[in-house]
Amino acid sequence: MSVAISRLVLGPLLNNVYLLGDEDSKDAVVIDPSFEPQRQAAEIRRRGWRLRQIWLTHGHFDHIEGVAALQALFEPAPLLGMHPAAEAWARTYGQKANFGFAVSALPPVDIQFFGGQRLAVTPESGTFFAEVRETPGHSPGSVIFYCPDLQAAFVGDAIFRGSIGRTDLAGGDYPTLISAIRTQIFTLPDDTVLFPGHGPESSVGYEKANNPFLL
Repeated sequence: MSVAISRLVLGPLLNNVYLLGDEDSKDAVVIDPSFEPQRQAAEIRRRGWRLRQIWLTHGHFDHIEGVAALQALFEPAPLLGMHPAAEAWARTYGQKANFGFAVSALPPVDIQFFGGQRLAVTPESGTFFAEVRETPGHSPGSVIFYCPDLQAAFVGDAIFRGSIGRTDLAGGDYPTLISAIRTQIFTLPDDTVLFPGHGPESSVGYEKANNPFLL
């Protein structure tokens, strides 16, 4: 199994959208398909991949806006995975916390995420690639995806290079987020690369030494 990462920076909020493709099976996953689903589909097809799943780190509109449109561009439609608390938040508050953007309805969720769950790029393969870790605080049901073979974690809006996710929106809680970062992210190896939902990548070691919110 050889997984490649492609990052696209899309939409008015400069969201990082991550495409993970297994170069052996050609199956692929999109993490947080944000805006501009046509560009995502074009990149997947350019690489010769088949989109099998969509993984969501949390329910904020700018991370889920492209889900329905992206599913419609592929046959069969890729499976959608999300934590139940994140889904509940998105369906209850998502239309209200859209900052003036039109927000598409969230399609049905096929895979419910939970802490410790192991995920495969090809769902039926049994070759596990990522571990789900629960990181609430930025919003309810937030998760990250830790991929030990890549020495990487896709962390959504839990932590950024030198910063952390907002906690002033509905469902946010600062102490909860700080605790989640310390127990679920800072317990990963220091050389783990952190791929956030916005901005540049970082590493566990760098954030332990330099993030002012966590010193």
